[in-house]
Order: sequence, then structure tokens, then C-alpha cells
Amino acid sequence: MTWTGTAIVAVKTAILLLGSGITYIAYRAYRRTGTPSLRVLGIGFGVITFGALLAGIAHQILSVSLEKGVLINSILVAIGLAIVLYSLYLERG
Repeated sequence: MTWTGTAIVAVKTAILLLGSGITYIAYRAYRRTGTPSLRVLGIGFGVITFGALLAGIAHQILSVSLEKGVLINSILVAIGLAIVLYSLYLERG
């Protein structure tokens, strides 16, 4: 594995850990308060985290090209951010 491959694995691992932490905290806050926007926020961060994980697995294990891995990640990040934006909209309503 090249140094860039190692760096990608390290960064994807950090994203997985941080994203999982944010998702878990949002879920706990939702369970404590019952606020629907916190549930949706957790789902949004979960999708973003899943995108990073899926793209990393696709590239490192399934030998998907780096470009396709970036595309997978970008699509899921965009969907996740749309969900996060929706959760903020719910808070206003």
C-alpha cells in the first residue's frame, strides 16, 4: 500500500470514529428529549459516516477505482447534508 493509501485509511477511520460519535450523541439526545429534529440530525450524520465507510471499503477491499469511491462518498455526503439541513428546518417549524 502506498502512503496515500495508508493516509486514506487513516482519514476514513477518523471520519468513522468522529461520525459515529456525533451520530450516537444525537441519538442519545433524541432519546432523552424526544425531539424529532435530533433524530433526523442523527440520521443525517449517520448517512455521511456510512458514505465515508462505504467509499473506503469499495476502494480498499473491492478494488473500486478511487474516482468511483470519491463519487460514492460525495453522493452520500450530499444526501447526509440534505438530511442535516432538513433537521435544522424541523427545529424552526
